[in-house]
Amino acid sequence: MSTKLERLFYIDALIHDGSYPSAKTFMERFEVSERTILNDIQFLKDRLNAPIQYSRAQRGYFYTDSSWRLSTFPVTEGDLLAFFLSIELTHRYLGTPFEQPLRDSMQRLSNILPDKVQISISELSSHYSVRTGATAETNSETLLTLQKAIQDQHPVNMLYFTAQRGQETERIVHPYHLFNMRGEWHLIAFDRFRQGVRQFALPRIRALHILDEETFETDSTFSPEYYFKKSFQSEHGENTVEVTLLFDAYQARYIRERAYHSSQKLEEQPDGTVIMRFSTGAIGEVQRWIMSYGSHVRVLAPKSLAESVISEFRAGLQQYDDSQ
Repeated sequence: MSTKLERLFYIDALIHDGSYPSAKTFMERFEVSERTILNDIQFLKDRLNAPIQYSRAQRGYFYTDSSWRLSTFPVTEGDLLAFFLSIELTHRYLGTPFEQPLRDSMQRLSNILPDKVQISISELSSHYSVRTGATAETNSETLLTLQKAIQDQHPVNMLYFTAQRGQETERIVHPYHLFNMRGEWHLIAFDRFRQGVRQFALPRIRALHILDEETFETDSTFSPEYYFKKSFQSEHGENTVEVTLLFDAYQARYIRERAYHSSQKLEEQPDGTVIMRFSTGAIGEVQRWIMSYGSHVRVLAPKSLAESVISEFRAGLQQYDDSQ
């Protein structure tokens, strides 16, 4: 799999060699169609003002001005840094098969830049790291298969492990959207059996295949933005409620630094505490998040959430009492 950027630099390099490369040369190198190569060459001519001409005598392309360089393309060290960080994020969140084409392209890009705009990839690696925490690994083929199904609007038959019940079930779904939360990939899809939009963790998909003979229409009322408004972190719920939390003065210093939900509103209190309000349907995820702050937060509303937190803390305390 080649990128357009990779092809542009390779085309430029071979033409500069003076070997009069033909479209077939590039087609064989990248395993793409003639139309793709011709579009790339036209892009160089129209958008980057490359002085490319075709020689009928030599049956290949050449530059009418040999001093023209693709390295005049405006690339800065900041651009290279952004490219490098995209490679690191790709490696962490997509996997090695997606990473290598980007890494190869960056190496070629770095090699042709002027001396004053050079960054060592190995040096950058020693300066930056991307850590994802405790995450479940996603098979890259699963991600690619689902992306193709979404693009072509084909249903997917999959064997899915439901952790809550500890069971594997066969599902036919209409895949709508993929998203990554804290390093783990999730699929939003219409579940034919449940007759509704459901969320699936990709690491729990045991097997899948695209139903090429079928197509589906995405529900016109679905949008990722609206879906996530009812979510909290990686969990989703349809029945939204307003959550009101009181953080003590110590924890408030950290709470002010982040946006935890798109509907979040903070109300400063005279004693340094802060009240947070937001609406969500993912109460289970909210409860786990609240409990991670221990005594530094108190649930003001809804009452059912406060009672559930109290019950869970009591059950946890009982675990320690029983062990004495």
